[in-house]
Amino acid sequence: MVLSGQRLRFGLAVFGLSALAVFLLSACSDSKPEAGSTPSTGSSSSSSAPIPTASTPALTPLPTPSKPWPTPKVTGAPENDAPLADRIRFAIAKQAQIAAGKAATTTVKCPGIETAETPGKHELTCTVTYAGKPYSGTLTIDAKQYSASYKFTSESVAIVRAKVVDAVLRTVTDAAKVTCTMDDVAVVKHSDAGIACDVTTTANAVQPYKAQVSGNGQVLVAKAS
Repeated sequence: MVLSGQRLRFGLAVFGLSALAVFLLSACSDSKPEAGSTPSTGSSSSSSAPIPTASTPALTPLPTPSKPWPTPKVTGAPENDAPLADRIRFAIAKQAQIAAGKAATTTVKCPGIETAETPGKHELTCTVTYAGKPYSGTLTIDAKQYSASYKFTSESVAIVRAKVVDAVLRTVTDAAKVTCTMDDVAVVKHSDAGIACDVTTTANAVQPYKAQVSGNGQVLVAKAS
């Protein structure tokens, strides 16, 4: 009996160990995912959108002049019975200011003009200084006993920048900005290539122009080639 009792205790011990092994195997096994389920894995998503670019702003057009460039009022005219030299000097100074487009201090120096009333033909060299800008010219006088005629010619003329810009605006109707390569007052020659001006249009495009100035101050604007 003792022997059989010992066998029973041994069998129970083996059963207990087997049950424990089954439990451990069940706890360590991985369970399969259910059908239709997606395993959760770490992932990052990125989207590529176009980088916005700044649009070119439309510029405001400058107003087109509606009236002709005003003729400046020149003061200081001598009396009708003033010496011929004074009247000629004033006439030259007046024409210089009208051509320039603005009244400004103007002096005319013509050595020998004081004897211009002597009958005969006289040819003198004169220096005109308009607003501090000098240029030279030739004065021809044909004096008679009771009258005299005269003519002043020069390859140069003084002009103000505002008058040049005004002429450009009359030519380019969609100008938003006008930049001319000149001082506020410039002396130019008729035979030169003209004054260079850059025009920025309302579409923000820069276009080159040339402003040609005649002897009487007229400004002709054309697109540069």
